Amino acid sequence: MIRVASYNMRKAIGTDRRRSPERVIEVLNEIGADIVALQEADRRFGARVSALPAYLLEEHSPYRPVPLPHRTGGIGWHGNAILVHREIEIAACEALHIPALEPRGAVMAELHVKGTALRIIGMHLDLSGLWRRRQSRAILHRVELGESMATVMMGDLNEWTVQGGCLRDFGHHFTLAPTGRSFHARRPVAALDRIMFSGLKLADCGVHSSAIARKASDHLPIWADFASTG
Repeated sequence: MIRVASYNMRKAIGTDRRRSPERVIEVLNEIGADIVALQEADRRFGARVSALPAYLLEEHSPYRPVPLPHRTGGIGWHGNAILVHREIEIAACEALHIPALEPRGAVMAELHVKGTALRIIGMHLDLSGLWRRRQSRAILHRVELGESMATVMMGDLNEWTVQGGCLRDFGHHFTLAPTGRSFHARRPVAALDRIMFSGLKLADCGVHSSAIARKASDHLPIWADFASTG
């Protein structure tokens, strides 16, 4: 199985208003994913350094960040980052420039995972429904231009509607994994975080709702397991 996860880590600020990257890493270790798409992984102001210090990732997790273009000290593009298990081969990666009202973005990596060629796209879409539609179309256009391969797209879509908005756009091309409600972490009422896929067989999926996950961010992480073709 290949396990992927998506997590809006809110710059490591928990529901108790404390910044604790150690808690975020503990949550990631609980999930045990091969690949993680992070949102709000870098601080928003100042030097915009990573909210997950490199030494903590190296010493306390099996992950390394995909080397995206970013400012010194960060790991993401407009806060979007992809972490992969150290054994995974990174074939290509890039930041996706999408139309945005707010500082939003998307990132892509092409990986070799357990014998499977896999494209990963991580995203954090706008609060405005109009801009989300523009962003979803831009991302889909980029995927259509790329080499055909199994693809997982995931992130915080900020979409409250069940079948409309950007979910309708993505749904024409991708299957949505029924992970469940992930926001707010203390009392989940909305499935703002989504995992979508093509060219893969979904085995299982869900929301990771451990005690520490309910404190580490205002979003709960979501995950999905896919059968490897290797």
